[in-house]
Amino acid sequence: MKFREIQLTNDAYGHTIHNTQAFSKDDQWIVYDTRNDDTKIAETNKIEMVNVQTGEIKELYATQNQSQFGPGVGAATFSPQQDIVLFIHGIRNANSQNPYSITRRTGVAVDIPHPGKPTFMDSRDIQAPYTPGALRGGTHAHTWSGDGQWISFTYNDYVLEQLPKTDASILDLRTVGVMVPQAVEVKTDTDSLENFSGKMFSVVAAEVVNNPRCGSDEIDKAFDETWIGKNGYINRLGNRQKKAIAFQGNVRDNEGKAKTEVFVLDLPDFPFKPKPNKPLQGTPDTRPNVPEGFHQRRITFTQNGIEGPRHWLRATYDGALIAFLAKDTDGIIQIFGVSPNGGHTIQITKNKFSVEGPYNFSPDDKYIAYTADNSIFITEIQNGNTQRITKRFEDWEKPLNAPVWSYKGDKIAFNRKVKFSDGEYIQIFILVKMGK
Repeated sequence: MKFREIQLTNDAYGHTIHNTQAFSKDDQWIVYDTRNDDTKIAETNKIEMVNVQTGEIKELYATQNQSQFGPGVGAATFSPQQDIVLFIHGIRNANSQNPYSITRRTGVAVDIPHPGKPTFMDSRDIQAPYTPGALRGGTHAHTWSGDGQWISFTYNDYVLEQLPKTDASILDLRTVGVMVPQAVEVKTDTDSLENFSGKMFSVVAAEVVNNPRCGSDEIDKAFDETWIGKNGYINRLGNRQKKAIAFQGNVRDNEGKAKTEVFVLDLPDFPFKPKPNKPLQGTPDTRPNVPEGFHQRRITFTQNGIEGPRHWLRATYDGALIAFLAKDTDGIIQIFGVSPNGGHTIQITKNKFSVEGPYNFSPDDKYIAYTADNSIFITEIQNGNTQRITKRFEDWEKPLNAPVWSYKGDKIAFNRKVKFSDGEYIQIFILVKMGK
């Protein structure tokens, strides 16, 4: 399979695409934020999109009162079904005393026909009594479900983050959550901008505990999740589980050593109901609670757990396989796969060099694209055949983040840096399929 590389952006600022859902539903646009450094969301003020055919750039959103402390925007994704872009937005009153942080951010959407008009997706309420369906902290890395209706995210709680100042036994533990379409009204304070209402009903989805028991499936961190399948997956009973996410969870082995394994969350239909005496919104000294009917289970039991660069789990479109990174017997970081029902893991890549970052499956589930050896590679899932589809770049210009497939599967978008007179700036490139 041959690809032709095309540079889409050329301006002297950053053009960072997110690790998934960068293409519009018709594959005509790629959305990005203007970071030139992955760690600088707080300082980033614009979301833009570029036309795949013409290179035309359109500004979708710009923050107000932007400074080095926030509010900041980034990690934009296109809905797979609608002309809507969703991205991280820092709390709007960010300043040196209250800067952008993991507990001070939210999900904001913009309709493409109405640029500049933000729609707050998750509600935020950090003053007791809290509001069911609202959260009390920061959401990020938002991902749309295959039908474009639900959204997953990673979450940190602002209320619990503040409690260790007075009670060290209470910890804010990172977890994952989901939003579903139902507006939640919160009593707002227009002066502080800390609280706000949103378009979606939001809950935490994964159970985390302060001190996981050694050798158990308890976790103290859930993170870097993915939706399983475009329409869920077939479970062990032969039934379709329509909504499910996979995430990475940190357990303790029998010796007390922390390691990361793959977990699955089977999700019930909405509306969500609280468990007895466990309010969805939490209390002033307890975290928000997982609703009734959320089924969490561990599906990998590896010797050393997930290892390698930061990455988000990814699932095939048919929901049959979940991919993760781990070291092979030679200590090389490879892509492995496991069924959402658990069982035997398979090794997908068998390279002589390590995978260097996140990855994505092609829409037909035949290939996986990833960065390794300063290049973009694709590997066939069924037989492991691997092809380098770019040249090997120098270290300063090597591909960054994840290569992202178009929905038709005929293009792959990726980032790498280009030299300008005043420095190096992240640009967007596409690889266009030329044939076999």
